[in-house]
Amino acid sequence: MATSLETGYRILLIIEYDGTNYHGSQLQVNAPTIQGEIEKALKKLTGERTRIKTASRTDAGVHARGQVVGFDTKAKLPIKSFIDGLNHYLPPDIAVKEAYKVEPSFDVRRRAVSREYRYYILNSPTRSPLRQEFSWRVAGKLDNEAMNRACRALIGRHDFASFVSSAATARQKRTVRDVFKAEIKQDGDMVIFDIVANSFLPHQVRNTIGTLVKVGQGKMTEDELKNLIESKTPGLAGPTAPAVGLCLMQVNYPVPFNGDK
Repeated sequence: MATSLETGYRILLIIEYDGTNYHGSQLQVNAPTIQGEIEKALKKLTGERTRIKTASRTDAGVHARGQVVGFDTKAKLPIKSFIDGLNHYLPPDIAVKEAYKVEPSFDVRRRAVSREYRYYILNSPTRSPLRQEFSWRVAGKLDNEAMNRACRALIGRHDFASFVSSAATARQKRTVRDVFKAEIKQDGDMVIFDIVANSFLPHQVRNTIGTLVKVGQGKMTEDELKNLIESKTPGLAGPTAPAVGLCLMQVNYPVPFNGDK
């Protein structure tokens, strides 16, 4: 068990994880979660019962390359020990990539200016055993140019109520979000969707992908997607794409992290 300082300080972690075996990032009773595993590892490393905060909540089965986690500690440990020590105690599908000591007031969620998500679609008539855990296979040919044109309707400030369920809408104070980037590109048989926004509503990205796939299949026009956004009707977008293809790539802040690394 680590010794303690008289006053605590705040640590920020950059986390990568395979979300396949977890019921999302947020702590749940009687279900494995990313938060639960990190807090258990912190208890083993520092001897403290610690609550962490994540910069962006991810659903069950969703992955991350650049999740940001913040927590307070009094443990007298070198910063590098939060990388090596936590990786020793964490399961193999979760890893700490970087650690920083930041100012005590640093809020990983409120200080963030944008989140970047990527969705992978395997556009192939046959399955891929090596990629099936990280992509959604769509067998029929997709019109990527039409999907990319449709992405333009997503960019800007919009009310995205149509991209969440009625229940989720009732829990949200606001459904307006600023989307800074929405783009489709192709790498071989992999169709990749990148979207960047100030924040996202529950299932917004997966419902967006389900809608864009309909455009790519010729089942929806670009104008129909625009009308869908303008209708602000909860539950209208979709279908909801599987969680398996979604990955939180990065959380962006106004300036680089201040503090020791």
